[in-house]
Amino acid sequence: MRVVRVREEAGDRFELIDEHGEVDGRAASFVRSLLGRGCSPHTVAGYLYDLRRFYVFLGESGLTLSSFKVAHSVDLLAWLGKIQSNRVRLTSFPAAVRTTLSPTSINRIMAAISSFFDHLVLAGEPGVDANPLATSQELARGGVARRRARGARRLKRVERIPRPLSRDQVEALLAVIDRIRDRAMILLMLQGGLRPGEVLNVHLDDIEYGRRRVTIRHRTDHPKGVRTKSRKERVIDLHEPEALAAVSRYVATERPTNAPSRHLFLVGGGGHRATEALSYAALAKMFKRRCIAAGLRESWITPHALRHTHATWLWEGGMRELALQRRLGHASYESTKGYTRVSDAMMLEDYRRALAVQADRVRNAEAL
Repeated sequence: MRVVRVREEAGDRFELIDEHGEVDGRAASFVRSLLGRGCSPHTVAGYLYDLRRFYVFLGESGLTLSSFKVAHSVDLLAWLGKIQSNRVRLTSFPAAVRTTLSPTSINRIMAAISSFFDHLVLAGEPGVDANPLATSQELARGGVARRRARGARRLKRVERIPRPLSRDQVEALLAVIDRIRDRAMILLMLQGGLRPGEVLNVHLDDIEYGRRRVTIRHRTDHPKGVRTKSRKERVIDLHEPEALAAVSRYVATERPTNAPSRHLFLVGGGGHRATEALSYAALAKMFKRRCIAAGLRESWITPHALRHTHATWLWEGGMRELALQRRLGHASYESTKGYTRVSDAMMLEDYRRALAVQADRVRNAEAL
């Protein structure tokens, strides 16, 4: 089976093609439900790639959708754990080592398959009357006893801490940016905490220079398919002057004046695509090129790392959890709490207090 991209004027769509060259009907129905829930085409593609792996597992195991039960989830986890990842891990040896899928990737695949089974149940798929991969929490929310889900499996994953750039790294990056547009985009992510997709979807009328703020709106009309992640619109105050100054300078001096698009950031230059909205691929390419010029070659330094840096600096500066959550546009505190583990102000204060007490005890002991 394979996932194919079909390019259309209304936008790209993805399909799962079986071994006979036909569109898989169940997957197509699943895709329609995902699009109906507002998922982006790229999210749909991710689901289809995960579903393709599940179909391969069923074929190798001699199972069908209706015969797959909770007990088979252990075999599925073991099978997924043997799949090689596309990423490589650098070692002290001359050659890099290709790793297997991470627990996070495996859990994502399991969640996608679980969503697929939920859809099959709702669609009335013959032989599928329950989701065999539903977790205890999912069943409990549906009013079903938790004991029914004892066989459902997920892997424990590492809760990674967001990695912010240091002040020196930020200064090195900004020092190599000579194009006004690029500087404006990077400063909006760094000083406003915007996601890359949000930066690319900002319109001219979203900027309020007098009130020093930018409004982040949910948009799906980007001609290059870039989408804002969150459906929750928010207002971001920008009281650090550099970002809005760079945006104002870009609009006044560099942005094509004859552009029909209301998107703020365009391709620009003297080519025939100058008035087109900038794509995510172009942003990522620009950022990587700037990082190389600044000597920042770590793989974790991506455009999204600027958002991590913004959030970490605000938390370390004393911003409260709820305020930080609202500024970042997180739907729940679970997404925000990662920044509190980077530098916990309360823990640091307790640590300093403990050191002071310990030092007093040593001085008192020496005085005796």
